[in-house]
Amino acid sequence: MFDAEFITNPYPIYTNLRTTAPLHWTDSWRNGAWLVPRYADAVAALHDQRLSSQRRLTVAFPSEIQLQLSELEAICSRWMLFLDPPVHMRIRKLLHQAFSPQAVQRLVPRIQQRADTLLDQVAANGEMEFMADIAHPFPVLVIADLLGIPAEYQGKFQGWSDDFADFFGNPQPTSEIARQAQASLIALTEYFGTLLPERRRRPGDDLVSLLLQLEGNDDLTEAELVAQCALLLVAGHETTRNLLGNGLLALLQHPHQWSLLKHNPSLIRSAVRELVRYNSPVQLTGRTVTQDFIWHGQHIQQGQSIIVLLGSANHDPEQFSHPERLDVARDEGQPLSFGHGSHFCIGAMLATLEGEIAFATVLKRMPNLELLDDTPRWCANVSFRGLTTLPLAW
Repeated sequence: MFDAEFITNPYPIYTNLRTTAPLHWTDSWRNGAWLVPRYADAVAALHDQRLSSQRRLTVAFPSEIQLQLSELEAICSRWMLFLDPPVHMRIRKLLHQAFSPQAVQRLVPRIQQRADTLLDQVAANGEMEFMADIAHPFPVLVIADLLGIPAEYQGKFQGWSDDFADFFGNPQPTSEIARQAQASLIALTEYFGTLLPERRRRPGDDLVSLLLQLEGNDDLTEAELVAQCALLLVAGHETTRNLLGNGLLALLQHPHQWSLLKHNPSLIRSAVRELVRYNSPVQLTGRTVTQDFIWHGQHIQQGQSIIVLLGSANHDPEQFSHPERLDVARDEGQPLSFGHGSHFCIGAMLATLEGEIAFATVLKRMPNLELLDDTPRWCANVSFRGLTTLPLAW
C-alpha cells in the first residue's frame, strides 16, 4: 500500500481491496491500521462512536522524538478536526454561522472577482501552469478574504499549509518532515495570535471579528479561536486546490464531458459533485479505536487506527453505477470526499462554490483549453491527492 504505484493511480488498488475483503490490515500506515474500502462500511465508521477523531499524530515515533514534537500535538489537539463531542459540536455550532448557505452566498461576488483577476493575469499569454497560477493562490485568497487577512501573506500561508500536508498525508513521515510541519504550525498559530488583538481594536466584517464577539462568555476561548483559524486555512487551501487541479484534469481528459458542460452550464453543480467523487482531493481520513469490538469477523482492538478510504468508497459500484466513468450529469447521492456525519467538512459548501465559480469561469473564458502534458504529475501524498503541475494552452 501507499507506494509509487498508489500515488500514480490508487483506483485499481482500491478495487482489489473492495472485492477481496471488507477490512484489511496494513503495516504501511505508520504503526499499522485497518483499511475500510467500501462505501457502506465507510459511512458506518464515520458514525461509529467507538471510533474517535482524537488521535496522536506522532505516536509512531520513538518517545524522545514525540517529546520534541509536543507542540505539533498540542496545536492539532485543539483543531475541530481532531475533537470529539461535546467539545467538537460546541465549536462547530459557533463556526457554522460563518458557513451557512446564506453566509457563503454572500461571498459569491468576491470569489468571482478573485477568479477573474487571476485569469486576467494569464489570459494574454496563451498558456499557463494552472496549479501555480490559479489552483494554489485562489483558495488562499478566498479564505484570506473570509478571515480578513492581507493578501501579501499568501505565499507564507501556502508554504505553512503544504508543510503540514506533507506530514499529515505521509504514511511513514520522517522526523525531519514532522519537525518542519511543527515549525510551520507554530508560525501559523503565532500569526493568528497576533491578529486577534488587532481585530479587537479594529473589528471588521470578517470571520475573526465575528468569532471574537463570542470570546469571554465561555463559548470560545482564545486558544480555540486561534486553532480553528489555522485549521480553516490549511484545510481550505489543500482541499480546494486539489479539487480545482484534479477536476480540470478530469474534464480535459474527457473531451465529451468538457463539451457537455460547456454547452450546458446549468450542470455545473452536479459536475463539481462528480469531479469531487471521481478523483477526490481527500483520499482518506483516520480514527482511533476506543474499545475492543468485532467487525466483519475481525478483532478490532482499542488503540488501533482505522483508515477510511474515501477515494475507494467513492468508486464503490454498490453505491455509484459505473464508478470509473466520469459523468457530469450524475445524480446518485453525495460522495464521501468531504466526510459524513458530525465531522462532515464545515467548509464543503464554500469549497464547492469555489469549484463552481472557477470551472464556470474557465469554461466561459477559455473554451478551447487543452493539456500541454498528457502525463499527470502527482504529489507524493496519500491523503491529499493533487497535481504538482498542470500546464495548459488555449
